[in-house]
Amino acid sequence: MNNLQQKIFTRLSRYVAVDTTSDPNSTSVPTTDSQISFAHQLAAEMRKIGLVEVEVDEYGFVTGIIPANTDHPAPTIGFFAHMDTVSDYNGHGIRAVLHENYDGGTIVINQEKNMVLTPESAPSLKQCVGNNIVTSDGNTLLGADDKLGVSILMTLAEYISQHPEVKHGTLKFAFTIDEETGTGISYFDVNRFKADFAYTVDGATLGDVDCGNFNADSVTIRITGKSCHPGSAKGFMANPVRIAADIISAWPEDKLPETTDGEDGFILFKDITGGLEKAEVQGIVREHNLEKFEQFKKTLTALVEEKRKKYPAAKIEVEYKEQYRNMRDILREKPQAMQLLEGALKENNISYKLTQARGGTDGSQLSLRGLPTPNLFAGYENPHGPYEWCSLDWAEKAFEVLKSIAQNAVK
Repeated sequence: MNNLQQKIFTRLSRYVAVDTTSDPNSTSVPTTDSQISFAHQLAAEMRKIGLVEVEVDEYGFVTGIIPANTDHPAPTIGFFAHMDTVSDYNGHGIRAVLHENYDGGTIVINQEKNMVLTPESAPSLKQCVGNNIVTSDGNTLLGADDKLGVSILMTLAEYISQHPEVKHGTLKFAFTIDEETGTGISYFDVNRFKADFAYTVDGATLGDVDCGNFNADSVTIRITGKSCHPGSAKGFMANPVRIAADIISAWPEDKLPETTDGEDGFILFKDITGGLEKAEVQGIVREHNLEKFEQFKKTLTALVEEKRKKYPAAKIEVEYKEQYRNMRDILREKPQAMQLLEGALKENNISYKLTQARGGTDGSQLSLRGLPTPNLFAGYENPHGPYEWCSLDWAEKAFEVLKSIAQNAVK
C-alpha cells in the first residue's frame, strides 16, 4: 500500500469508529448529537492540517478554507462529503478490516457468520484485482458511505496545504449532516459559503459521475378506522391494518424498487405502524422525469380516493413532503463544474460514465439552490449493510481527480 492510500485508510479507520448514525424519526438538527461531536473532531483536524476560518455552525456543518496561492483568476470551488451514516443497519462499533492485494477470489468478511464477498455476489470486484479492499468485520456496516468521502477530502486538504507548488484558487471544504435522512442539507447556508460550484464525493464505482438524480418526496398515508368486537363487526368495523395492506397491494407491481432500474421511477412503502384504531404507512416517491413524478403522486392519490369509497367508515389521508429535485438541468445551464470534472477524469485516464443516480445526494439540493454540484465516485459498494466494501485504489483515483480539478481551474 502506498503512502496516499495509507493516509486515506488511517483516516477511514478512525472516522468509522465514531458512531454518527442519523435518525429519520428525530426532529432535532442534526438528528443525532454524535454528528456534532464528530464535527468538532473534524474541525480540530482541519485546523491542524492548515485550513483557515474553520467553524462548526449551529446545525453542525463543518467548513474550512484553503486560500488561493496564485494571482491568476480562478473560481472558488467547494468540496462536500457527509458525516452521518444510515440507520438501516448497525453503525456502532465499526471496525475497518483491510484486505491487501486482492487476488480476485473470495473475501471473507466474517468466518463465523459465513459472510463472504465474491466476484459473483459483488461483480465490481472483477475490476479490483490487486487492489486494497476494506470491509467491516460483518457485525456492522462499514460506513464508507460517506466517511470514505470525508477521508479523501481531508487527505486532499492536507496534501494541498503541504504542497505550495500546487497552484490553486480558493478551495472550500464542507462536511455535512443528515444526508441519509435527506433533511440536513436544507439548513446549509449556500450564500454564506460563497463558492462558484462544488463537488460532492459520495458515489460508488470507479468512474461513476452523478450529474442527475431522482425527484424525491416522502409520502405518509394516515388511516383512522372504526373498532369494535370482531364478533359483531359486520357492517361497522373499518380495520386500518387491512386498509393499509389493500392500498399497498393495489399499487402497480411494475412501479416498485424491486421491479425497476435505470431512470424508471417507483414508490417504496417502507414502514407500517398501527392497530385497529389507527394505522400509518410511510414511503418515498422517486422518478427522474418531473412530469412522471407528479403523475406518480396523482396516481397514488387517486388510488387512495378509491379506497375511501371502498371503506366509507374510515378516514384516509395522504401527505407528500418535498425532499429534493433533479439537478440535471442546473448542471447543463452552468457547465463549468462538469467541464472541469470530465477534463480531470480524462487527464487521469479514468473511463467514466455520466449517470442519473437512483437516489439523491446533497449536491441535488445544493444545485437547485444555486450551487452547481455534481457527485464524484468515492469508491465504495454495497452501502447500507454489512456487505459494504471499498477500494482504496479507487479512492486514490478520486483524490487525483479532485487535485486535477483544483489545479486546472487556475486560468
